[in-house]
Amino acid sequence: MAILITGGSGYIGSHTAVELIQAGYEVIIVDNLSNSKPEVCNRIKEITGIKPKFYELNLLNEAGLNQLFDNEVIESVIHFAGYKAVGESVDKPLAYYENNVTSTINLCKVMQAHQVNKLIFSSSATVYGQDGISPLVETLPLSATNPYGNSKVIIENILKDLSASNPKWQITSLRYFNPIGAHQSGLIGEEPSGIPNNLLPFITQVAIGKMVKLAVFGNDYDTPDGTGVRDYIHVLDLAKGHIAALNQLEEQKGYDVFNLGTGKGCSVLDIISTFELVNQVSVPYMVVERRPGDIAACYADTHKAEQVLGWQALYTLEDMCRDSWNWQKKNPDGY
Repeated sequence: MAILITGGSGYIGSHTAVELIQAGYEVIIVDNLSNSKPEVCNRIKEITGIKPKFYELNLLNEAGLNQLFDNEVIESVIHFAGYKAVGESVDKPLAYYENNVTSTINLCKVMQAHQVNKLIFSSSATVYGQDGISPLVETLPLSATNPYGNSKVIIENILKDLSASNPKWQITSLRYFNPIGAHQSGLIGEEPSGIPNNLLPFITQVAIGKMVKLAVFGNDYDTPDGTGVRDYIHVLDLAKGHIAALNQLEEQKGYDVFNLGTGKGCSVLDIISTFELVNQVSVPYMVVERRPGDIAACYADTHKAEQVLGWQALYTLEDMCRDSWNWQKKNPDGY
């Protein structure tokens, strides 16, 4: 029986596919390739020796999704697929709600029809909104400052209600903080389309000369150096967190949620200086206005994941910066 990974050609999905295959799982990827490349499956094979089965499909296509479940024997689903840019979501809220929420409803309907009851959902620290004081703990009330975050809040509530409706459901939401880094082979990593929305791809593109300067969005936050503070986690630590959650689903009843982060906050300027030091490159930057929907500080309380899942982040900030640069150098034009 296989693990179905929606959005499995994307940044986090591809790294999770590698970890799952190396742990002995059979993996099936479904992806519409709107923000990823078909080459990813070949790179996964280079790393693991096994090429995952791949379906090019949009989850808004419920009939196509039904056919996939008819064709395959699926044990569990890890659901990554979704739009993910905070700023873009402010400009295009309807697209985010349709794509993220409707596709999840379609997925759950098809899973229910095929009696597949184990689901891990890719949530986000944005569900804590502006009012939670870091370190953020899972019991805080949910809110959001932007449509992207609100789509995650809506989906979490849907999944919680779904699991309450039928005791057969076993569902976990994993609230990610800020994934960075890449596989040490340099074969897979984060490849943004257009101007990067996330910090590390922006830094690496400046360092390699594709962009002139890094834009630092605000230096007047209530933080030690005025720049935004986030909890940066290596994508491989994040991927391993999914395996821990998958193992926990065997015993779990109903719905549960876990933070996946390091539990430590780093500012934008911390990241820049660490990246420059570790990789011996210069990253020129300029301070620009804050982005809509951004908050000053956001980092995790990770005790629940450590105690229940037996998981914790192991990679350092230096590792994250080194692996991000290794990916960029080896793939200056992406996949």
